Amino acid sequence: MTTASSPTTPHLIAPPKTARDESFPVAWLLPRRLRRPVHAYYGFARQADDVADSPVLSSEDKIARLDALEASLHNGTGDGAALHRVLAERAIDDSVATDLLAAFRRDALNPPCETWADLMEYCRLSAMPVGRFLLAVSDEPATPEVFRASDALCAALQILNHIQGCGEDWHTLGRLYIPAQWLAEQGLTAEVLSGDHSPAGLRMVLDRVLANTDAVLREAAPLPRLIHHRRLRMQAAATLHLARVLRRRLAVGDPLADRIRPTHLDWMKALGRALRAGVRP
Repeated sequence: MTTASSPTTPHLIAPPKTARDESFPVAWLLPRRLRRPVHAYYGFARQADDVADSPVLSSEDKIARLDALEASLHNGTGDGAALHRVLAERAIDDSVATDLLAAFRRDALNPPCETWADLMEYCRLSAMPVGRFLLAVSDEPATPEVFRASDALCAALQILNHIQGCGEDWHTLGRLYIPAQWLAEQGLTAEVLSGDHSPAGLRMVLDRVLANTDAVLREAAPLPRLIHHRRLRMQAAATLHLARVLRRRLAVGDPLADRIRPTHLDWMKALGRALRAGVRP
């Protein structure tokens, strides 16, 4: 389970676009039988992501191409055909894909996140559908408790990725996911993200985002024990561990000065968490 804007699939899909995309596993622990549907979903998301992040397309062109991609999903033709078949075969609501497209349309227009509520709404569209797709494709019973924890984990991953890449997002795409109102309270604008280190005011804002993310991670904590599907439970346990690790590293590191991400040892510990979750009675 991870964020839609930077889907990474070390063993199943294409390589990640940047080093920071390697912070979280997506489907490395899911069974081989899910390879085709996961390929279809992440392939569709990657196409939309590439459109939204294009440095040469205008906003209007991006919206037009995303609209065409949604039409192909509904019609079962062209670039959306593979995912159309997966969703139809498994009776999965297409909101797991159309919500992603809504998030990418937002990215194409590039409005800043003004508030924490704006950021969470963006996560609702860009991140939460990913977890819901993985639950559905794994035939996990749909309960409010599972959805609530899955949504929270996906949102936390998205927010941590945004903090991790805040400088790159601003420098390369002119995107602001850090709440602009919180920056303004410190007398700052998004231009502070152009620097090579975080001044005290920005550090206070980042810590505030991390503190709010702690509450989201607490809501996500029950997810591994709520999941019946063994391999998905393992996946959730590993991902939750890595999210907590990255949160701690971001609290002491400077994302403008360094590439902050889990270490090889962190990944090995995440695998240990996964294995323990897998042998749950």
